[in-house]
Amino acid sequence: MNFDLPVLAPSILAADFSKLGEEIGQCTQAGIQWIHCDIMDGHFVPNISYGSGIVQTVRKIAPDAFLDVHLMIENPDQYIEDFADAGADLISVHYEACPHLHRTIQNIRLHGCMTGVVINPATPAELLKPILPDADLALVMSVNPGFGGQSFIEGSISKIRELRQIRNDLNLNFLIEVDGGVGLNNISQLVSAGTDILVAGSSVFKADDIPQRINQLRKKALAASGNVV
Repeated sequence: MNFDLPVLAPSILAADFSKLGEEIGQCTQAGIQWIHCDIMDGHFVPNISYGSGIVQTVRKIAPDAFLDVHLMIENPDQYIEDFADAGADLISVHYEACPHLHRTIQNIRLHGCMTGVVINPATPAELLKPILPDADLALVMSVNPGFGGQSFIEGSISKIRELRQIRNDLNLNFLIEVDGGVGLNNISQLVSAGTDILVAGSSVFKADDIPQRINQLRKKALAASGNVV
């Protein structure tokens, strides 16, 4: 699928699951095409979120949306087929959770999905260099994974710039995504640093008016997209 960058990707982790269909509907009616699904297992991260059944539900609610599934789990290879079958368009796995990362990325691609690789806040971006030629997306965690609503870690900005430089130096075309603490106060800076995909959870779903907040975030992101430094 082709998208006009930068893309705002609401994370349903922050949604009210008793009104999941309604809230996703508000997002898609506001023009959202990309939805982020955070999968947590209580082992790799200290929380449990939801499984492939919810991803399948999201696919039914938003059949035309691009589903970005972020696996914050141990042994992700065991579950790639489940999430691909549930309707994932892209599956991202953590560098820290995959001792055989190339094999895992190949496994994702074999199941018909785009591939992403994720780094935690303490993991240097340069460690991704060997895998980036085989990845469609690199995701920088700008909070410690496991819980929504955390404060943005400022050092993430330099990692985004570093990934953008690696992409330019190696003549690659992977997308750069950021997840954690994205909101009105920093979305312009993130886009200017080189972010393509902006995952926003609480800043979207905890807003009093979801469509209005989406429009505010997208307006800031688009304004900053012509000022990459």
